[in-house]
Amino acid sequence: MATTDYKDYYSILGLTKSASAEEIKKAYRKLARKYHPDMNPGDRKAEARFKEVNEAYEVLSDPEKRKKYDQFGQYWKQVGSSAGGWPGGTSGTTVDFSGFDFSQYASFDDFINTLLGRSGSPGSSNRGGRQTYTYKTNTGWPGGFGNGFDGASGFDSRKSATSLNLEANISLTFAEAFRGTQKRVGSGEVSIPSGVKSGSKIRVKGRGQLDPYTQQRGDLYLKVEIQSHSFYQFEGDNLLCEVPITPDEAVLGTSIEVPTPDGMVNVNVPAGIRSGQSLRLRGKGWPKPKSGERTDQLVRIIITAPKNISSLEKECYEKIKANRTFDPRSHLKNVSL
Repeated sequence: MATTDYKDYYSILGLTKSASAEEIKKAYRKLARKYHPDMNPGDRKAEARFKEVNEAYEVLSDPEKRKKYDQFGQYWKQVGSSAGGWPGGTSGTTVDFSGFDFSQYASFDDFINTLLGRSGSPGSSNRGGRQTYTYKTNTGWPGGFGNGFDGASGFDSRKSATSLNLEANISLTFAEAFRGTQKRVGSGEVSIPSGVKSGSKIRVKGRGQLDPYTQQRGDLYLKVEIQSHSFYQFEGDNLLCEVPITPDEAVLGTSIEVPTPDGMVNVNVPAGIRSGQSLRLRGKGWPKPKSGERTDQLVRIIITAPKNISSLEKECYEKIKANRTFDPRSHLKNVSL
């Protein structure tokens, strides 16, 4: 093995061997941010430094790995001149490794990977001398950056452990939801498309949280809540309204005016309609997002008896009662347990 294969992880992080765990973490975070590929697009030198910084931190941040590195790192410096032994640390003791076969390793990377139990891990060398790297995702930067680094020495993709997306509720009137509108959310305007319904989510790109290292923003998702209306309500995808008629209109049939989102329309009520029956106004309901079409409006008929009537009206109702041939309760005579 050539001594040039040795990597001084302390030097890579700009530290000395006496550096504390906190100093190692602080140095790593500073350098990882400085050389992160997202901050240096297309810069191969920065990419290489980023890999070295991650590899160095992986070893030095683990007490057991750091101890092994200190010992074998010192031996590695002496390997060219010392055949029988190597300095064993700051205590000055000597450990005999004269029988250890280093020829099985292609480079110091292979050697240190074996020591650390990283068979085939990021930063290991194959026999052809080409470095292969894999970027992993984890729960966050060491020390709480939350940006998906686990100390691997390379990168293929990036995944943030904490989503940059935000979610907020937005309350709309029926008219705003029906027609679409502009609403101020935070410091900016948001376009609300027509036809949204309660529970709908509107995605606003680039209005989420900012990643301070990549300068990329997540998205904002607005969850819609539509305020209740005095006349309209939803029945599935359709609009529903209730319209009262008098008993004589129900018996004789009539034409009535009914409000729709587009204005008043005339609706024919057939003779003999029952209270609770619905008439359908096709294409007068709620907008269908993106298609430009409309659902239907359902008009539920409610037969309403007057409470205060004139003497003439009462006389007419009395005559109807006396001459009525229809018995709406005739079927009840056969009901039994």
